[in-house]
Amino acid sequence: MNAPPLHRARLRSGVELHYVRAGAGAPLVFVHGVMGDWRAWSAQWPVFTSRHDCVSYSRRYNQPNDNPMPSPDHSALVEAEDLLGLLDALALPAAHLVASSYGAFVALALAVRHPARVSSVVAVEPAMMGYAAFSAAGRREWQRFRDQVVEPANAAFRAGDDLLGATLMSGGIHQEGAPALHGEELRRRLQNARAMRMLALSSDEFPLLPPDALAALAMPVLLVSGERTAALHAEVFRNVRAAMPQAAWARVADAGHAVAREAPLDFNARVLDFLDGLAGTRPFTPGDPRCRCPTLPWPCCWRRPAHRRRARCRSCRPRRPARCTTAAG
Repeated sequence: MNAPPLHRARLRSGVELHYVRAGAGAPLVFVHGVMGDWRAWSAQWPVFTSRHDCVSYSRRYNQPNDNPMPSPDHSALVEAEDLLGLLDALALPAAHLVASSYGAFVALALAVRHPARVSSVVAVEPAMMGYAAFSAAGRREWQRFRDQVVEPANAAFRAGDDLLGATLMSGGIHQEGAPALHGEELRRRLQNARAMRMLALSSDEFPLLPPDALAALAMPVLLVSGERTAALHAEVFRNVRAAMPQAAWARVADAGHAVAREAPLDFNARVLDFLDGLAGTRPFTPGDPRCRCPTLPWPCCWRRPAHRRRARCRSCRPRRPARCTTAAG
């Protein structure tokens, strides 16, 4: 990202968030993962700002913010209210959200709590670890992750060794097949060790968004995963997908947990195709005579761009099937 001017928003809650903004078009907000910051979307910024009014911000405890931790109850639910406050501060009635990992958790939490403020969600492997409990494999992977990564990292944070805690947690999150971080990428990650420390000290860093609340989301949602992601993320993603039959989804080759960084060309193309497919939609109520949707049940799979063009009405989208039912699909 070519160092756009960095701005600071002071929310009504007193929290200060730094952000950059550029482009024109429909508003779009990027929400980074736990050890990223506003610079995390550098591979997306020039492409997306050519088509959208884009905002990339640093979440509450990420570089260069300096917010105190007023209570031990920090979680994605708190950060969703921060994101709502940022939308208010920027006078954005609603925005598309493109988010990764814990940031995707934040985006979905905002969508559940304040759906009118969210135009659509692109959620890359949301770190909603409560969903690991929804399958036997997920429970096994979560226990292994806690034993091998979370507990040693939390012990380091409690002892004041943020460098060790961040290194352990970063390696554990990305795990299998992820390219090693060096130089500037590693330096940025360690600059955000405080954000991981705040989660480690939280009383509940992974509150559950109930499956029925996710299934009830009416705005378009695209769930994205990397083919080479760690087993824990794969299980959580599978279980979140099962809770959201209305959501489109994509799996990106040659990528692990950090899909947007590891496979930016593929990721950018998929997300822009998804957003382009939403252009011109109107939120009619079911049965509205202006609705031009095909007769239900849907004859096609919305994940395919050629089929998606048949979709016009946002209110009908939740009723599409998860899989294509046509022979040509």
